[in-house]
Amino acid sequence: MADTLNRLTEVFHDVFDDDDIVLTRQTTASDIEAWDSLMHVTLMLQVEAAFGVRFSSSDVTGLKDVGQLVDLIDAKAGR
Repeated sequence: MADTLNRLTEVFHDVFDDDDIVLTRQTTASDIEAWDSLMHVTLMLQVEAAFGVRFSSSDVTGLKDVGQLVDLIDAKAGR
């Protein structure tokens, strides 16, 4: 889980072009200024590519925070 969060942080740094982002399991879209609906789509595509997983729209629609995204990545990746 910590490894997933660390790798996910790198993806966020790349997508948002901001190396100052510090992710926790409690981080939400409202915590990152540039995280709007368009960036959310870009982010999910990059997360899929980085982790070699595929999300359905229903997978990502209900996500409330980064912790739930980490759990979803781990479940999809069989961790």
